Amino acid sequence: MDSIIQAIEVFAMVTGVVYLVLEILQKNSMWVVGILTSAACAFEFAVTHVWASMGLNLYYVVMSVIGLIQWRKASEVIGEGEIHLARIPKAVAVWSAGLFVVGSLVLMQVLRISGDPAPSLDAVAVTLSVIATWWLAQSYLQQWLLWIVADIFTTTICITTGQYWMAALYLAYIASAVYGYFHWKRKGKYLPLQD
Repeated sequence: MDSIIQAIEVFAMVTGVVYLVLEILQKNSMWVVGILTSAACAFEFAVTHVWASMGLNLYYVVMSVIGLIQWRKASEVIGEGEIHLARIPKAVAVWSAGLFVVGSLVLMQVLRISGDPAPSLDAVAVTLSVIATWWLAQSYLQQWLLWIVADIFTTTICITTGQYWMAALYLAYIASAVYGYFHWKRKGKYLPLQD
């Protein structure tokens, strides 16, 4: 079983790196690769009983479908191959902050009961990741900043639970989020405001 788990970790790392490159370049195919990576990560986290991260990766599978639809629509407006950005509406910023606080607190309690090895870190990382994934699907530049923080927490969890391949993947995610933020900021074009 250990060799199967390690093979899944390596698969998730390889597809995760491909995902990162496609995300930075803002290619719609990123979402398809995201389904494969997220399914592998969900299995890995389930085996190690890191339940919130498992659930998060299942959420990523669903968001990959939504993101693909959103990005195709944005590509029609801005043009194929262009990095499209949207401004965060105030209402989205407010509900995101509320979701972060309430979601983190509730999830911490659930994870403590479930025996999660790092309930506080896992809860905060998962809640940030849920919000960041939604923001990514909407093409908000600031999603990269949320990913940096969430990936730092997830890297810490992976190291403390002995998932070293996954830790390496999340370290790559941190580096790519820093690069992605500046790349999108420099090359991105904002979508026209919607009524």
